[in-house]
Amino acid sequence: MPRFAVIGGSGLEGLLSGSSTLQVETPYGPAPPISVGTVGREEVAFLPRHGPRHDLPPHKVNYRANLSALKQLQVVRIIATNAVGGINSNYAPGDLVVPEDILDFTKSRAGTYFENAPVTHIDVSQPYCPELRKLLIESGKGGGVKIWDDAVLAATEGPRYETPAEIRMIRTLGGDIVGMTGAPEVFLAREQEICYSTLCFISNRAAGLQERLSHKEVIDLGRKVMPEILTVINRTIEKIPEERNCPCHKAMDEARA
Repeated sequence: MPRFAVIGGSGLEGLLSGSSTLQVETPYGPAPPISVGTVGREEVAFLPRHGPRHDLPPHKVNYRANLSALKQLQVVRIIATNAVGGINSNYAPGDLVVPEDILDFTKSRAGTYFENAPVTHIDVSQPYCPELRKLLIESGKGGGVKIWDDAVLAATEGPRYETPAEIRMIRTLGGDIVGMTGAPEVFLAREQEICYSTLCFISNRAAGLQERLSHKEVIDLGRKVMPEILTVINRTIEKIPEERNCPCHKAMDEARA
């Protein structure tokens, strides 16, 4: 069974060699077809967040089913990818970012597995796995890729883009980048005691910081930076140690009274 998984969108299918497809049923519904193949010497699962035809908008993604399916496959580490808008003036379209924290502005999504007794409170003082973040950053910088490592990601509901006023609010609150798929994915991974970090690419400047936004712009730039994204992910998977030396796999410790 794969120890590692990658969650992302179109363009990442080429990451795996010799892949086969699994359909996993969960208590929360079916997950999209999951491809399992190899990256170097490692067996890796790839889950297309928006479905195999990219037909699920961000607010309709079944995040609980996705993370539950990967847990069933005994995945212990997840590298996600996200297209984001740049708010921090130092960040430019095409840059890669490994966020260290997150602001959750989503509204209608099922954001936890713990809806019944016993009451459970998961610590997210470090929402992204510190060990996995470090490896992603090292893999980017070691490969000559420009990568930012101190960002706060703001997750919004979508599927519309944010207004300029919303972007000004997010910037005031400390947000550096903004996207629609960062939450609740990161929190559900922690509830499943799975290490999780994300590699974002800046597809445009956020609303009010450029004249207009378009989905075509996101797709076009995504294709351009995909080789760098694949390079960072490949290098990271090669470096991941067998043993987890992070708090993620102990998330349930002391989470219940």
